[in-house]
Amino acid sequence: MTSSAFPPRSSHSPLTRRAFLQATLAAGAGAMMSGCGWTLAEVRPVQAGKGKSDELSLYTWTNYVDPPLVEAFTTQTGIRVTYDIFNSNEIMLATFQAGKGSAYSILYPSDYKVEEMIELGFLSELDHTRIDGLSNILPQFQNSAYDPGNRHSIPISWGTTGLIYDADRLNPGPEDWSFLWENLDKLERRITLLDDVREVMGATLRSLGHSYNSTNPQQIKQAYERLVTLKPAVASFNTDAWKEQLLAGDLVLAMVYSADAVRLTKDNPDRNLKYVIPKSGTSLWSDTIVMPKTAPNPEAAYAWINYMLQPSVAAQITQRQYFATPNQAAYDQLPAPLRNNTSLFPPDEILANSERISPIDPKILALYERYWTLLTSS
Repeated sequence: MTSSAFPPRSSHSPLTRRAFLQATLAAGAGAMMSGCGWTLAEVRPVQAGKGKSDELSLYTWTNYVDPPLVEAFTTQTGIRVTYDIFNSNEIMLATFQAGKGSAYSILYPSDYKVEEMIELGFLSELDHTRIDGLSNILPQFQNSAYDPGNRHSIPISWGTTGLIYDADRLNPGPEDWSFLWENLDKLERRITLLDDVREVMGATLRSLGHSYNSTNPQQIKQAYERLVTLKPAVASFNTDAWKEQLLAGDLVLAMVYSADAVRLTKDNPDRNLKYVIPKSGTSLWSDTIVMPKTAPNPEAAYAWINYMLQPSVAAQITQRQYFATPNQAAYDQLPAPLRNNTSLFPPDEILANSERISPIDPKILALYERYWTLLTSS
């Protein structure tokens, strides 16, 4: 794990669902803000004090912060942002449970981990009187099952999980998860699956007609056995490297997050890439901002939350990196082609057929993990 401060940042990492925004820096702060289009949010400046009272430490997904955005935030508030990165919710929580989470004032867990962290007593209850813009959050994100009333979390992005494929090399393409098993002879070592036990096992469970969140041991075993039969088609389990491999022709299909698929399609208009949300159902995910009870700088954390809730900031995040925004005011600012992009904002019938990944009993989760280890290590 690396700890970084903005600016500068010298290397570029692969863009993924978690690679929220471009990591390219302009020559200077003024050029950054004028060139990238970020609007300074109306966030109250924080008076710098002794020690690290003028710093905000984030624990976030790989590249989930954009340097120009952070530069604008720092200019407005005087708060310097540093961050550490994680590659899965499980790593994030394990780090926190190991006592290493007290350095962070803001975390970025996914929805189902929010519920688990609330149950573990790790998260602060947010003071809504200190937050501007909550009324702009769409109703389905205001009263979610994982955190009713947004008492502990603020939704920042959402999307679906599906399949992206090269339509010039795979025709006809997939309509559902079952396509993978029905076309093993065409797919040998030509697909990737996410490096995520709940997503991969969940999709397989759904292909069998079960819930993404099944707690039935027999169903879970059945999903594992079905994945074993798919293994000859799987080049790797990865969440990041599939893009380069798909563009290079080493892959014909990948299991991906919607934001990554839409971004790659937009960035490569000369390629016939298509994203499909499986018709039997998929996962509907959202990532959030939370404040741990051990946050060393709650005032800076509230400033960050207010900044990210600014409609202009949230809208530009969607325009630049194709994350669906849960912010209605931001959505209203988007150009029509983005608002009407059904890969980004699926129709209601698709959303109604999707499931959120939910926390499950630790004993059942251990069963998932045991099968996952057998699958990925063999």
